[in-house]
Amino acid sequence: MSRPRTLVRRFTAPLTAGLLAAGALALPAQQAHAAGSVVKVTGTQGNWQLTVDGSPYRIKGLTWGPAVADADRYLPDLKSMGVNTIRTWGTDATSKPLFDSAAAHGIKVIAGFWLQPGGGPGSGGCVNYVTDTAYKNQMLDEFPKWVQEYKNNPGILMWNVGNESVLGLQNCYSGAELERQRDAYTTFVNDVAKKIHGIDPDHPVTSTDAWVGAWPYYKKNAPDLDLYAVNSYNAVCDIKSAWEQGGYTKPYIVTETGPAGEWEVPDDANGVPQEPTDQAKADGYTRAWNCVTGHQGVALGATMFHYGTEYDFGGIWFNLLPAGQKRLSYYAVKRAYGADTAHDNTPPVITGLSVEGDAGKVQAGRDLTLSVRATDPDGDPLAYEVLDNSMYIDQSRQLVPLPFTDLGSGRLRITAPDRPGVWKMYVKATDGKGNVGVETRSVRVVPPTVDGTDIALGRAATASSYQTGGGDCPCPAAGAVDGKPATRWASDWSDPQWLQVDLGSRTTFKHVQLVWETSYAKAYTIQTSDDGQNWRTVRQVTDGNGGVDDFDVAGTGRYVRVNGTARGTGWGYSLYAFGVYS
Repeated sequence: MSRPRTLVRRFTAPLTAGLLAAGALALPAQQAHAAGSVVKVTGTQGNWQLTVDGSPYRIKGLTWGPAVADADRYLPDLKSMGVNTIRTWGTDATSKPLFDSAAAHGIKVIAGFWLQPGGGPGSGGCVNYVTDTAYKNQMLDEFPKWVQEYKNNPGILMWNVGNESVLGLQNCYSGAELERQRDAYTTFVNDVAKKIHGIDPDHPVTSTDAWVGAWPYYKKNAPDLDLYAVNSYNAVCDIKSAWEQGGYTKPYIVTETGPAGEWEVPDDANGVPQEPTDQAKADGYTRAWNCVTGHQGVALGATMFHYGTEYDFGGIWFNLLPAGQKRLSYYAVKRAYGADTAHDNTPPVITGLSVEGDAGKVQAGRDLTLSVRATDPDGDPLAYEVLDNSMYIDQSRQLVPLPFTDLGSGRLRITAPDRPGVWKMYVKATDGKGNVGVETRSVRVVPPTVDGTDIALGRAATASSYQTGGGDCPCPAAGAVDGKPATRWASDWSDPQWLQVDLGSRTTFKHVQLVWETSYAKAYTIQTSDDGQNWRTVRQVTDGNGGVDDFDVAGTGRYVRVNGTARGTGWGYSLYAFGVYS
């Protein structure tokens, strides 16, 4: 079974799901549908198949990422890949154009209904399925309305109630109460399934969870499901044995799968998950499909993750076409589904990416050189782009393009980020034909080495204020001069604020290094004093942006002070380090 995960993939409930929960969406006044397909799970134990209008149907699918408005743009491409099915996570008034476009392109939809706490570990929204009858009744009323609305739409393949909530309930409960909630949730899913069947006997109902450990709850409490569904990535090949050992009497589909996720890979030398290479990701899709098709008569197909265009941390990890550019995984899925790739122009292949020097000690704001080995199977000229991401510092998903100098022979020189911590560096190679290769490595950024002695280290420090609790606090003034990179000074959330260090005697210094936490100073001065009362300004900063401020400055005094006059965030001022060098 797959372990709980922290990677944010696509696990945000559709905006409209929240509106549904609030009862804010009204049904269209008119309904006009073409006749829908009749979809059945047929066969006997261990020898099942899905049929559409009486013909066998194996799901060759992808999870759907683009906006509904872009359906006509992307569905022809999906069709060319051999895809016959897409999966969604929410169904509401906005779904009709997607269902209609899918039907027009010969593709069917596994239409989802979102239930809290959907999305597995790390996702929000806690419902008490034992006692919250108002929520359950609202969903029991809302979901069937959309089934009634769309049951005759020829784009519908089946209904999917919930996504990863059996696992996700561990975010809300523990122990015996967690067990009660899981029983209550799966019983409620069964109630929804029964009500859907009463309205629409022509389309199966399933429910997705994040690991096969959820299936015993469905087996016990949800007999009205027509089949099971599971999201499983690197562990997808273990599903068959789990199904056999569990004594299940229903077939299943895999509603998300692909390469190993962040929660399934070992950490690299910098202590963060080691992202698979582009080639390993492509191989992951091939392997997953082989394991699904290898469970004949039980596994009825898969919607692999993810036909998405998002160009961010999760998008680079999983999307087949980030920013609309096709990668090796795209073509691996196309081959798996039996489509012809013989005449395709295919992506650049990056066979090596390394960091010159010590990737565990990259000095902030200094030169950093990446070395990349890339070739193009079609002989197309390659263009490079370098980007970084701070997910493991501040949970940002954004990829930021960086200026770089091409030194030749695949060596690309950039300026290292100026904020300490573990960053991900990405090199993107494009061929001008709509294809891309992307590889990533982590670097640990550290404050630059300073030539001199830190005369503030371990000295007495005082401040205008400090935070006494919350998070990693208390965060007194001493936290900025103790030489420990993980401790800090944090002020109240107001201006002005100051931090000063007593050097013990009047001393001359030549350099100051400030290592800011997320809460940095936009405007501040460096001041000295002989008596702690009368101050002289030796440096003024009006455009601070956090990270490491590292500058030569000439000063003399017993006391040295950072005097913050304008915060860069809504929080206070916070320094990991206040170094004064002689």
